[in-house]
Amino acid sequence: MAKLTLFVSCFQPSCFGYPVSIFFIVVNEFCERFSYYGMRAVLVLYFKYFLRWDDNLSTAIYHTFVALCYLTPILGAIIADSWLGKFLTIVSLSVVYALGQGVMAISSINDLTDANRDGSPDNIQLHIALSMIGLILIALGTGGIKPCVSAFGGDQFDDGQEKQRSSFFSIFYLSINAGSLISTIITPILRAQECGIHSKQQCYPLAFGVPAALMVVSLIVFVAGSGLYKKAKPQGNIIIQVSKCIGFAIKNRFRHRSKEFPKREHWLDWASEKYDKRLIVQTKMVLKVLFLYIPLPMFWALFDQQGSRWTLQATTMDGNFGAVQIQPDQMQTVNAILIIIMVPVMDTVIYPLIRKCKINFTPLRKITVGMFLASMAFVAAALVQVQIDKTIPVFPTAGQSQIKIINLGTSNATVRFGPQLHSVNLAPMEWTDYVTFETSELQSVNITSGSQVVNETIMLPGGERHTLGIKSNATYIDTMWLFDNVTSKPEEGKNLVRFINNSPDILTNITLGDTSFGTLMPFSASNYSLFTGGRRDTITAINHLGLCSVLSKSFGFGSAYTVVINECSGTDFSIQYSEDIPPNSVHMALQIPQYFILTCAEVVFSVTGLEFSYSQAPSNMKSVLQAGWLLTVAVGNIIVLIVAGASKLSEQWAEYVLFAALLLAVCIIFAIMAYFYTYIDPNEVEAQLEEEEKKAKKAQAIYEDDTEVVSQM
Repeated sequence: MAKLTLFVSCFQPSCFGYPVSIFFIVVNEFCERFSYYGMRAVLVLYFKYFLRWDDNLSTAIYHTFVALCYLTPILGAIIADSWLGKFLTIVSLSVVYALGQGVMAISSINDLTDANRDGSPDNIQLHIALSMIGLILIALGTGGIKPCVSAFGGDQFDDGQEKQRSSFFSIFYLSINAGSLISTIITPILRAQECGIHSKQQCYPLAFGVPAALMVVSLIVFVAGSGLYKKAKPQGNIIIQVSKCIGFAIKNRFRHRSKEFPKREHWLDWASEKYDKRLIVQTKMVLKVLFLYIPLPMFWALFDQQGSRWTLQATTMDGNFGAVQIQPDQMQTVNAILIIIMVPVMDTVIYPLIRKCKINFTPLRKITVGMFLASMAFVAAALVQVQIDKTIPVFPTAGQSQIKIINLGTSNATVRFGPQLHSVNLAPMEWTDYVTFETSELQSVNITSGSQVVNETIMLPGGERHTLGIKSNATYIDTMWLFDNVTSKPEEGKNLVRFINNSPDILTNITLGDTSFGTLMPFSASNYSLFTGGRRDTITAINHLGLCSVLSKSFGFGSAYTVVINECSGTDFSIQYSEDIPPNSVHMALQIPQYFILTCAEVVFSVTGLEFSYSQAPSNMKSVLQAGWLLTVAVGNIIVLIVAGASKLSEQWAEYVLFAALLLAVCIIFAIMAYFYTYIDPNEVEAQLEEEEKKAKKAQAIYEDDTEVVSQM
């Protein structure tokens, strides 16, 4: 009977003391955050590898999108408070949001324009156009509902439910972190899958499609609770009122700029002809805090590069964690995991220790420390980048050629490039690294093996790598020139593999995993083919004696190999691996320190910043400061566009150092501003205003009574 009573009670307007409606809101927020962060996790790689944009353009569009997501909340707040109300605003903009996610999923379908079925879109402009439309709709949707959902959840509680309301906000923000964490783990895994109708490509349609589906679920769940919600009517937007007050004060001051008009204590006092004293005083308090916001965008300029520059950095690293293979875009989960750990650690361990040391760690000092830590995180990122750059091979410039020599014969060979440029001695089955030549000086090659001599005139194109294969014995010398057509490390951690048939037999159906390299005649080579990094596959070949097979070595990530088949005879399958480009050797684990430092910075900066803002704002002006806080995030992403575009730095580590130096300089400026800031108690100020208003009303009442008495006399 007790179980039945509990079951029925949960279908009443309240359950366990909480309005039933908030459970719909929490599930809605989880799905929406999953949708947003899941899509954003793979976005920069979609730009680079699907739309084929370079690192700079990918970073620029990514930060433009994020900036737009943090500009549109102001629009959403105005629409909700002035016209539609929170419920209809959330529903209507969620429809726009879901459409945007759907358009993104469609834009990433490779087969949409791949008429010739070669694995590349034939009309990339269509995919770009659809992507931009999708991102604009998503920015309008996610930004528009951002200021509405949490406030709408708070509206569901009665005045006597402050404790439940506080618990709701904790659960609400937990759902945000849970959606973010789970999505940034899952969507990179979905992206790494291969899918397609005509050709197998990385599965961006699935990586975008699942977030789109979650957004639809979010909308359905939210609408399902419609009958349970308290829906407050729009009562006007305080942001508009504050903006009008500031605008009128500026206009009125400009109108009375001549010296015949006496100066006023504060420039906002020029609004007193139209607006009451309470609004003017509250606006002054808000502007005092917003002034401190001016340096803050620089922090977000660094923080949001986790999803752009740091993700691109991870693509050049080794993600092999033993039994687990980490995708580059999954490294962002380190931040979400550390946030969950560090927030309680800071509150229960670090801050109490600081208080015990008698250190007055004020909110503004915490924010200053957060900015300093973020600067140090980028110094750590620069140090990692320096290590990565050391492992990247040097590729030829436009006026250079690089040549690698492989001795595939059974005799020693001496190779001389003329005129008198370079010479090398090679034992059987020995090879050189790539040797760089000025293309204009490279004219001939002389090969000597025993008593055999070969001279060749060579004319090679500049800016390319080439491989010279030599096969010699006591009676002859054969040469084979291979055009490598590789001028950079393979992207996305993939590997390039090609085969040379150094056996005396024709080899047919040469395969590595599912990829066929066709038939190779004796002393011939295949072209390179791309393979997913970190895998080992079976190598097979067939000759007149039958099938040969062997399990390949692990090629690592970002490498290129030439696999030389020396013999295929039944179970005897003799192969050798010549490393053309070394695999990524800097481990992704080296990014963890920079993520840890940046997460600590986020905890002391972001959480404290919101707490400080709310403590210094009048009760009815907190939405204005929320809009201002979100605006700093938008401006920070715009700063990334400006700095990255104006710096023109060729080295990525130097750009990291530049951002670190800029934030350090801004940190010093903010520390000076914070030193001169005077904390206020908005409740005391508002109490004084109420007292003054009461006195004014009382005086007005006395005046009216006296006037009435006089008129009666």
